Amino acid sequence: MRRRHKNVKQLQIIFLNPFLERKYKMPLPDKLVILTFDDGVKSQLTFAAPLLKQCGFGATFYISEGLNFLKDKTRYLTWEEVRELHNQGFEIGNHTQHHTSVTNQTPEELRNDIAYIDQKCEENGIPLPVTFCYPGYSNTPEAIDVLRERGFQFARCGTEPDYPYNREGGRGPAYDPQIHDPLLVPTTGASGPNWDFDDLLWALDLAKDGQAAVLTFHGVPDLDHAWVHTDPELFERCVQHLVDHQYTVIALRDLANYVEV
Repeated sequence: MRRRHKNVKQLQIIFLNPFLERKYKMPLPDKLVILTFDDGVKSQLTFAAPLLKQCGFGATFYISEGLNFLKDKTRYLTWEEVRELHNQGFEIGNHTQHHTSVTNQTPEELRNDIAYIDQKCEENGIPLPVTFCYPGYSNTPEAIDVLRERGFQFARCGTEPDYPYNREGGRGPAYDPQIHDPLLVPTTGASGPNWDFDDLLWALDLAKDGQAAVLTFHGVPDLDHAWVHTDPELFERCVQHLVDHQYTVIALRDLANYVEV
């Protein structure tokens, strides 16, 4: 457990120094994109993954048994299909059992939710996840402590607090390993009805000078949750732009090739 300090300024120095002094295994190249998908939506396997595979792109798929994952197998993946994504070379990440915001959980409840998905991965021949995604994007210091305790290398959050998020897509900061805690990797582009191709271009323009653009998608399409829906034609256009302009597209776990964790 981390020591608690009475002196606030001392606490701030201790908290920031590890990231300001973070060592690189190699510099983050310009045009580096981290691609992530949340919630285990069926269209991620049937539509998005084949396109990414064709282009040689990496991606992380964050799996939870919350939402309608257990009830509707026409719209959500089976664990056999999750394993298929792994077999295709994609990363499978932990998105908790119940998809409950960590702001509404005790540390022990979060530990149990994480352990459940870890166990399901092991039961299905999928490596133990090394990255995490906060349900609903929200996070707390206590949740970060739990993730660090369990050995996660990276965790992705949303656009806040740097940029407001209105639940239907939006812009956020680029990931900078000299600034951001590896367990608070921000979303640079959150797809949804209020996020379009111009927003992609804006996010990609930040992928330079030691920073990476982090893109978050849900279903392509997402038939259950309209506020995170991505039109397949827009997704195809985004992927083609990444190909045409020679972006390097990786899973979140692959940041460990560049940054000491």
